[in-house]
Amino acid sequence: MALPFLRRRTLILMARSWNCFTYRAGAGAAGLLSLPSLAFGYIGPGAGFAFLSSFIFILGGILLAIIVLLTFPVRLLARKLRSRKALSSARVGRLIIVGLDGLDPELAVTYMNEGRLPNLSRLRREGCFSPLRTTNPPLSPVAWSSFMTGVNPGKHNIFDFLARNTRTYLPALSSAEIRETTRSISLGRYRLPLGRPRIKMLRKSVPFWKILGEHGIPSVILKVPITFPPEKFKGLLLSGLCAPDIKGSQGTFAFYTDGAPREAAYTGGFLVRLAGSGPVFDTVISGPRDPFRSGRNLHIPLKITVDRERKSAILRIGRATCTLREGELSDWIHLRFKAGPLTKIMGIAQLFLKCAAPTLELYCSPIHIDPERPSLPLSHPLIYSVYLSKIVGPYATLGLPQDTWALNEKVLTDNAFLQQAYRMHAALEEIFFHSMAQVNRGVLCCVFDATDAVQHEFWRYLDVDHPALPKDEPPRPSVIADLYARMDELVGRVMGRLGRGDVLIVLSDHGFKTFRRCVNLNTWLFRNGYLSLKDGATTRGEWFDGVDWRKTKAYALGLAGIYLNLKGREAQGSVDPRNADAVKKELAERLLGLRDEVTGRAAIAALYDARQIYRGPYAENAPDLVVGYHPGYRASWESVTGQVATEVIADNERAWSADHCIDHRFVPGVLFCNRKITSPEPRILDIAPTVLDLFGIAPPGYMDGKPLEIKL
Repeated sequence: MALPFLRRRTLILMARSWNCFTYRAGAGAAGLLSLPSLAFGYIGPGAGFAFLSSFIFILGGILLAIIVLLTFPVRLLARKLRSRKALSSARVGRLIIVGLDGLDPELAVTYMNEGRLPNLSRLRREGCFSPLRTTNPPLSPVAWSSFMTGVNPGKHNIFDFLARNTRTYLPALSSAEIRETTRSISLGRYRLPLGRPRIKMLRKSVPFWKILGEHGIPSVILKVPITFPPEKFKGLLLSGLCAPDIKGSQGTFAFYTDGAPREAAYTGGFLVRLAGSGPVFDTVISGPRDPFRSGRNLHIPLKITVDRERKSAILRIGRATCTLREGELSDWIHLRFKAGPLTKIMGIAQLFLKCAAPTLELYCSPIHIDPERPSLPLSHPLIYSVYLSKIVGPYATLGLPQDTWALNEKVLTDNAFLQQAYRMHAALEEIFFHSMAQVNRGVLCCVFDATDAVQHEFWRYLDVDHPALPKDEPPRPSVIADLYARMDELVGRVMGRLGRGDVLIVLSDHGFKTFRRCVNLNTWLFRNGYLSLKDGATTRGEWFDGVDWRKTKAYALGLAGIYLNLKGREAQGSVDPRNADAVKKELAERLLGLRDEVTGRAAIAALYDARQIYRGPYAENAPDLVVGYHPGYRASWESVTGQVATEVIADNERAWSADHCIDHRFVPGVLFCNRKITSPEPRILDIAPTVLDLFGIAPPGYMDGKPLEIKL
């Protein structure tokens, strides 16, 4: 689904501070999310967030709640009558869509043939099974955006996780824009923000569930990527990928130790060195930035009492107490950050005691927004996330909840990561099956992301000589097979709850291939004269530090894009637009000849001119060239973040050992259905028009996808 390169700072990317309103269900409290420095998602520590309450907001919220309650019976009756009329022309009563992010067709066939996946095998036998053509590039935000809208990226405006700012050359979040209010009152060292910041969805076009709602067809949409911020429509929605943590990042962990770890800094988190020899350590859990005082984070006291003989620790967090043994992951712990009178931000986190002796090693997960008391809108309507928390208890709200970077940095163990991933998956299953019991007509769609996260991290055990195979842990060859079996069991439970007229679609947005070798495109561009560095440097740091833009012709940003430094478009453009096609052609020809000196293989399978593969009003926002790698290769961690390194191609030694950010032809998704589908070569673009067609709604003419022929 998503890539950890983006977790080290945040996926909510801004070059300046930004604020956004937060909310309180039933009380209408407003709030504010600030990001004081450039930060990148899946890349790590981002910024802060807090909220501002006032009597007026609270009173207004109470009055609004009273009005909603008084008018609810009338609105409910009107909605039921309209829905009944709309459903009369539908060809199906209920459609269940189960998204298994990243489920690979080749592995699925292998495991089905081995008898490990009886329920998916039944769907293949009695209904349909086919590879599902994905988008170009096959990145989760791109593919799921096409899934929901039925259009190519040129019409929905999502081409990668990142988009570049043509003025600053710095990355920006591709899916959302958050602008702070410029009005505030200074009271000494305090700052009181005024006005309402704006949260804007940058994904364009219309999701199929909004069209359904306009025709009176109800939908419940759970954890589909690129649904943050949640958009208004006539249905229920819980946001997925791109929802931030309480710091405003896409996941920032903390690692506490009284020892001397090998690394002084971590990608995706930060180190807290504990003073003294114990057994009692006093420290803090760092939270969002203080909305009233710049440069200050809110925090909660944390007291750690270690019992080295029993290999356990007692954690005192504010008023709460938790006892952990070595190798144990805690339940969700509620955290309350106070910024002032009547101003608090609620979060939830998990802690893992990695080691108690001879040194203490304690992990604290990214702090998720508390769904029971959200300080930022996580759902539509706002109260929906609160309702779900009352049904299942605390649950993960971060867009990519599994902490892949903590495992990459060896802060989490394999066992701890699997504990975390499957607990989160179990909670989402509970939400899904509760929803399935409530939805009698219309659409229920849920995307499960454990399939993506676990394959990214554990594929190394399928690849006998992968550079990332650990030397200090036992082999785990069955992890991915067990993962597929768990998903098969989930599908079996869904099939057992289907009614006679129900249609079930099980799909993935892409497949997987091993990721053994990293390609630094910026290093190649530098060595071949397309990218220039100042002061005679041969390597530079992140975010194009030290690049001489006036002498630079091209640069790489994100997972699959190369941009020309075009005059009239980029602030310091050097390439005449009349020569753009010639430069692109030259780049494509030379990069296709890039060979790995170690393996002798070609690293890149194809380069695509964006003008030829995208159509629509937003095609001009795409990279000039889209890079399609051969299996085994992918953009390096450094290249994605604008670094010029010492090597063009190097080993990938991280636990993140498989990927799908390669040529789209090598990583199709899967499509299963409990009915026969006769359409050849189905595409993820075809799902949205198919959903509309099943409910008797003609797909809009702008959709690129076509309804699949399903025998009912």
